[in-house]
Amino acid sequence: MSCLSRDDGPVEHDILRRAANPATSATPATPLAPDVANRRTRMTQGVRDSFSAGLGIFPLGIALGLLIVQAGLPWWLAPALSLAAFAGSLELLLVGMMATVTPLAAVALTVLVVNFRHVFYAFSFPLHLVKHPLGKAYAVYAMIDEAYAVNASLPEHERSAARLLAMQIACEIYWVGGGMAGVALGAALPAPVKGLEFALCALFTVLTLDAFRSRAELPSLLLAGVSVTVALVLTPGAAMFTALLLFVGLLLLRHTVTARRTAQEAADA
Repeated sequence: MSCLSRDDGPVEHDILRRAANPATSATPATPLAPDVANRRTRMTQGVRDSFSAGLGIFPLGIALGLLIVQAGLPWWLAPALSLAAFAGSLELLLVGMMATVTPLAAVALTVLVVNFRHVFYAFSFPLHLVKHPLGKAYAVYAMIDEAYAVNASLPEHERSAARLLAMQIACEIYWVGGGMAGVALGAALPAPVKGLEFALCALFTVLTLDAFRSRAELPSLLLAGVSVTVALVLTPGAAMFTALLLFVGLLLLRHTVTARRTAQEAADA
């Protein structure tokens, strides 16, 4: 002991100091890198952003699963469609087309017309935030109406790649999960649910009424009504396709007239 106290005095003093202050002897925890912590925060925010959209996506996915079962199609078609063509309204249309063995050309044309609106989404969707090629490819693939609407409501400075991709992944989970739940529910029900095929029409009716109430676009609503009426009279067998073409043409005409009128008023002023 005398040797230890004489020769190893500093060592013994350090041991006593650590015993008196245990906090200094513990190895400090390595904090997360700032970029990792920020990415996790953004991903959490993206999942939270998806909750409002999920309230509509999940029930619609259940309707898809029920329609597949009631149409006599195999159950695995629900997840297969949800992964191959992540587009809710289109998938509901495809179920009816597959059940009636619609020609492939008609299916392809319907897909083009129904999803052509996504071309315009790309002009304002923040794909430039996603740098990784795989991430950007998924962002394009999962650019559904709900994802576009949720992202459009965010301020510019709050958008990020991690938040965007997390929100899109969560939306697809809701959709695929809803489809599987619908398949299980359809298999458990003793009898088919009548009127379920009206789910898509009801969805678009509600979206149309909501858009009209929020923007009060009476001319657009009237143009849509005229398009549908003309299509039902002239081409009842392909009314949807004809109505969409007429409506797009009328909207373009209205935009041209409005732009010219605005330019003329500016010139006169």
